[in-house]
Amino acid sequence: MKKQLYYGDNLEIIRKYIADESVDLCYIDPPFNSSRNYNQIYKNVGKETAQSQAFVDTWRWDDAAAKIYQELMDMPTLLPQKAYLFLRSMIEIFGKCDITAYLLYMAFRIKEIHRVLKPTGSFYLHCDPTASHYLKLLLDGFFYGKGDLRNEIIWCYTRMAAKGQRQLSRAHDIIFWYSKGEEWIFNVDDIRQPYSKASKAREGYKLTKLGSGIPKVPQTVLNEKGKFPEDWYLIPYLRGKEYLGYPTQKPEALLERIILASSNEGDVILDAFCGCGTTVAVAERLKRKWIGIDISYNAVSIIKKRLVDTFGEKITSEFIELGEPKDFDSARQLALKAGDNRKEFERWSIAKYSNNQAFGNDKKGSDGGVDGIAYMFDSDENGKQINSKIIFSVKSNKTLSPTVIRDLNGTLDKENAKIGILITLYPMENLVKESKKYGLYTNKLFNKTYEKIQVISIDEIMNGARLEIPMLDILKKAERKSKDKQLAVDYL
Repeated sequence: MKKQLYYGDNLEIIRKYIADESVDLCYIDPPFNSSRNYNQIYKNVGKETAQSQAFVDTWRWDDAAAKIYQELMDMPTLLPQKAYLFLRSMIEIFGKCDITAYLLYMAFRIKEIHRVLKPTGSFYLHCDPTASHYLKLLLDGFFYGKGDLRNEIIWCYTRMAAKGQRQLSRAHDIIFWYSKGEEWIFNVDDIRQPYSKASKAREGYKLTKLGSGIPKVPQTVLNEKGKFPEDWYLIPYLRGKEYLGYPTQKPEALLERIILASSNEGDVILDAFCGCGTTVAVAERLKRKWIGIDISYNAVSIIKKRLVDTFGEKITSEFIELGEPKDFDSARQLALKAGDNRKEFERWSIAKYSNNQAFGNDKKGSDGGVDGIAYMFDSDENGKQINSKIIFSVKSNKTLSPTVIRDLNGTLDKENAKIGILITLYPMENLVKESKKYGLYTNKLFNKTYEKIQVISIDEIMNGARLEIPMLDILKKAERKSKDKQLAVDYL
């Protein structure tokens, strides 16, 4: 099996592409129903903070939730009986609300993950107290019987308290570990921990009374490979070189311990909410095969760059990419999606054309005609190097009038940008002609001229057209690491 990186809805992808009982280990760090929006933070590019929306963790009982619920009521066998009864009871108790919409969303994804796990497979679900109690009952509805809960793992870390905080600092996450069957992989010697100084001070011996009237004798208690691990992990919250600016990014040490404990070299690891790709990167380093899925092209772009930064360009020939639009029809389908999913067409087309050097504009309300921003290397009139702004606008209309170009030129002035790029779903010769009227911009650093306003179609992008302007790399660089085991963990 070749390693796989998917862009799209994990429910559709798992159903369509992943075979029954083909996965040894699945770890997911899904949305927690936190009612927050999370932004990707890029490199510092000057006065403004370069960031764009990574994902939305806000749930509402909407038409989509109502449709799924009705399908489930019409056919309860879509889910195992215990899971169905739990969801029905939750809706009867709490009504059709955000938490029940979230649980419906999770239920059908857990069902597919359970299907693709091997009989000896393990499933780790990472969550926090927001919905952990509900998720555990939902998981029991799928795994209780042949498999079961193996551990409720507590990941402990330290964080600064907020000013004026009136409750205890939340400094742990919860990870539920379930096995699908009665036999499962557990490589305890690979995750044993160093003994504390107090244990070592006892020189590896303990006096134990063997019975009434029998003298105490020395008995070895220290295993040379380390102590048997507990169900809590003390691992520092992410910081330093490893941090890529991605919200909810988890430390590699955490994933390392999970993968080492519950899989062997050559096994298949699935992460259906892979974000910036920590699971994928650790699985690669530990010589596992992997399947990564994310619904955000922003995340997929970061994962690809992370893999190249960490393992070199050769890694690109070792995995396949699926789900990204490969032709005009698939790009059009992405553009036709509604709501926030519609923004994915903008994010994808901007990232594709800019070679991932631009970030999306996700300001609330009107975007002011700016769908994306990039920065090119430039210099001012005094020869000092600066970063000049490039703005992107994306349109999926079948027809557009030349006023779009005039509006884009006005936005350039308002945003103090030097170049404007209009990406259109359909070819627009009238707009190309109109754009020529606005002349050229001279980049003083490279003494090169570029059209001030440029129009590019999706067909041209699909045929390999890319923005050929020296641009600032806004994505943070992943730390290159050895493929050896690296349990960089703090212990008590």
